[in-house]
Amino acid sequence: MSDTTPTVLIDDGAIRPPDRSGPPRSRGRPRLFARLSRTPRRVPQAAWACALVACLNAACWSLITPPFQTPDEPSHYAYTQTLVETGHLPTGRVELFSPAEEIALRDLQQTLVRYQPQNHTISTAAQQRQLQADLALPLSRASPNASVATSEPPLYYALQAIPYYAGSTGTVLDRLELMRLLSALIAGLTAFFVFLFAREAFPGAPWAWTVSGLGVAFAPLLGLMGGSVNSDTLLYAVSAALFYCMARGFRHGLTPRLAALTGATIAIGLTTKLNFLGLLPGAVLGLVVLTARAHRASCGKAYRSLALGLAVAASLPGAYVTSNLLSGRPVYGTLSDNLTSTTGRSPLSELSYIWQFYLPRLPGMHSYFPGIFTPVKFWLDGFVGLYGWVDTVFPAWVYRAALLPVGALTILFLSGLLQNRASLRGRLSELSIYGVMGVGLAAL
Repeated sequence: MSDTTPTVLIDDGAIRPPDRSGPPRSRGRPRLFARLSRTPRRVPQAAWACALVACLNAACWSLITPPFQTPDEPSHYAYTQTLVETGHLPTGRVELFSPAEEIALRDLQQTLVRYQPQNHTISTAAQQRQLQADLALPLSRASPNASVATSEPPLYYALQAIPYYAGSTGTVLDRLELMRLLSALIAGLTAFFVFLFAREAFPGAPWAWTVSGLGVAFAPLLGLMGGSVNSDTLLYAVSAALFYCMARGFRHGLTPRLAALTGATIAIGLTTKLNFLGLLPGAVLGLVVLTARAHRASCGKAYRSLALGLAVAASLPGAYVTSNLLSGRPVYGTLSDNLTSTTGRSPLSELSYIWQFYLPRLPGMHSYFPGIFTPVKFWLDGFVGLYGWVDTVFPAWVYRAALLPVGALTILFLSGLLQNRASLRGRLSELSIYGVMGVGLAAL
């Protein structure tokens, strides 16, 4: 290579001469189309493999989990049903669904099985015949109620309208399974973006990319929720995508394209589930920090990228809020209700409650969870495996045995931080953004 030949740095860190060939002009393809067509080929095959594993794992969960026996699945199904059958968002918060759904819940003995793992779902031939006969009845599918899901934004349910329409000639259970399979595809996106995040965060450790993707793909929580109808599934995927956008920005810098992608991710998250609001402060702060970095190279381009990202981020939520204002609904679901109500606790009490929800109680704190060590009971046990309506558990010894590998992983994690403390100092701003996003979500 001569001294006059320019070079470029590509994702794997190697130095290569720039590719000036571009797409063949004789084909007349637009340059943007050519770039988009090359993008899937630039993603490592291992990322697609992790996505496939997560998708298949969640699809298996969708088949073995009894219908409507995952948290709030009847409400999430009812939201989509109301949206499709009436063309309007649900308004009622009563746990009283359409006649077609209610008779399915009755014949499945859903209320007897929910929260009571000692009660099994129907299993006799007579029960099955009764269910099939009732599912075939021409009952109304319209109802304004979606219970606890009513206050959630509509994007996930609008996507679920596709499989609902596809199964419109089938029964309630046919449509439910098709909707579960869409959730399984979305679960695959979660593992995919976790792989890409690890690729950007640890460019020198390719083994960590696959370990991260597969670790998420096989997580019981992702399998259970990805095999059900629940907006949490899309929340997982869009949250992983946001972390990927942040990591890519800190590694490669903020560009208009990345700013627009980050803004689109934020917009999708804010119209997926209210919990995403917890990630918003960290995401906006991340865009500001990346803009400050890009400002050194090009002031005008940096601010244009920031403006583009924020504008795209506000697009879908703005339309949702406007629609709520025009229809007389709460501006932003239960968040609006909470902002105008009082819990009767002081700010210090609220902080104490949040602290104890995740961490051991400190001396002097009022005990909000007496007799429960929340870091283990709520979080460790939950990731080891809580199924059904968070009511179906392993024997107690399984959770205690899980403390051994968790302890070993914690030691390895702390050891890794100690050994790489020099390189971490140069990434404090990036790590701080991840910390703000995590704390924000936990607090919300």
